[in-house]
Amino acid sequence: MVSIKRINSLYSPENIEVGIVHIGLGAFHRAHQAVYIEKNLNRNMGGAWGICSVNIRSNKTLVDQLETNNCRYHIAEYTDSQHVDLREINAIREALYAGDDKEVLFERLLSSNTKIVSLTVTEKGYYLKPADKKLRLDDPSIQHDLKYPTQPKTVPGILVEALYRRREIGLAPFTILSCDNMPNNGELTRQAVCELASYRSDEFAQWIQSNVAFPSSMVDRIVPAMTDESRKRLQEDVNCDDQNTVICEAFSQWVVEDNFSLGRPDWENDGVQMVKDVHPFETMKLRLLNGSHSLLAYIGLAANYTTIAKTIEVPEFANLIRHYMVAEAAPTLNMPKDIDVSAYIESLIQRFSNDSLHHQLSQIAIDGSQKIPQRWLTSTQERLSLQQNVSVVALGVAAWILYVRGQDLVSNQHVVDDPMAEQLSECYSQSDKPDMVINNVLALKDIFPKGLMENTSFYQAVLTAYQVLIEHGVMACLTIKKDSH
Repeated sequence: MVSIKRINSLYSPENIEVGIVHIGLGAFHRAHQAVYIEKNLNRNMGGAWGICSVNIRSNKTLVDQLETNNCRYHIAEYTDSQHVDLREINAIREALYAGDDKEVLFERLLSSNTKIVSLTVTEKGYYLKPADKKLRLDDPSIQHDLKYPTQPKTVPGILVEALYRRREIGLAPFTILSCDNMPNNGELTRQAVCELASYRSDEFAQWIQSNVAFPSSMVDRIVPAMTDESRKRLQEDVNCDDQNTVICEAFSQWVVEDNFSLGRPDWENDGVQMVKDVHPFETMKLRLLNGSHSLLAYIGLAANYTTIAKTIEVPEFANLIRHYMVAEAAPTLNMPKDIDVSAYIESLIQRFSNDSLHHQLSQIAIDGSQKIPQRWLTSTQERLSLQQNVSVVALGVAAWILYVRGQDLVSNQHVVDDPMAEQLSECYSQSDKPDMVINNVLALKDIFPKGLMENTSFYQAVLTAYQVLIEHGVMACLTIKKDSH
């Protein structure tokens, strides 16, 4: 029998004003940022910080479903399979789909009530090359925005056009708050927006640099993609037939740089950590949680596992992940003295073991070319410069290279969902010999920084792991790692 705690909205949704436009209406936004706003509205019995949530490329169905239900939905927060909080959410007051016609979105962005524009558009939504963080000027969507700036397709293009229009009518610029898993996500958002704006004029780009706030933030909550199975489980566990409900873990964290030009909610009273410098928290989460997730995804998929919980319950995988965090990732962190990294690592092992989430490895494996540079490669460069061991990351890179082949160890085919899928496929089409494949992949300068591309010990570590992987299987790699530690 599942123990259920129900948490309902205390305010009148119709009295809420929209002060935040959020681009990227997906499960994570609904289970994270919207929950913090819900808590804020509940505590203040309303206010001016309701959300207009927007999709610009996909999932019009979700927008329609939310609108049909007056944007009311639920979050099922599982501590474990036997304990769940079912939270009602009314913080999203408007849901928009802005596909080909974005004028309805610009109308909201040009409102004087809009003080904050927040983003969860994934790493690829910023159109920055992972290696040097410059715009992907050869991307067709960026080329479109350069040619037709008043009819943008990309998020950077939308932000540039909205800021341009606000300046033209004398309206102060909104704050742009990235909530994506990237280190220095505020600065990277600034880079993408300002670089694109510079093609209009250097003066306009400088105006953005001087007047627009781009606070960085760190978000942390495990939110698996919803499936038919999870919806069925919701019905059985909590008798909830809300088609918009999202399942997530009970744990949640949000650390935000306190830099907002037009004001903000008093989030610090709702569990948000408002700080001067987010960077240490971003780095810890990216390298420990996200880095471990990627390792489990690619190595677990190679061993034919499907979920995080099922993978981490295998002792060899748990030992590998703990070793990665303790020996390879944690030593590269520079955390404030009051942060207990060891306790955080143990909490992650427990969170990964949450048997209620059914977090799919295939979901985590998406867009690896955009994720692994900040999750693995930056810290790996640091360790190699000190001649320190990087064997677990090397195994992770090898498993990722196997994954992007589109075929597993027993020749089962799978789709590689990655913006660089074509380039990665070409690395195999030239030759399937391990040394050539590894050389071709590590030569992709949009992923691998020069220091790694030219590092012979890193190349050899990845090649060795890849050879053992394809010749002897995953468990042989885990045994080797265990023996080498």
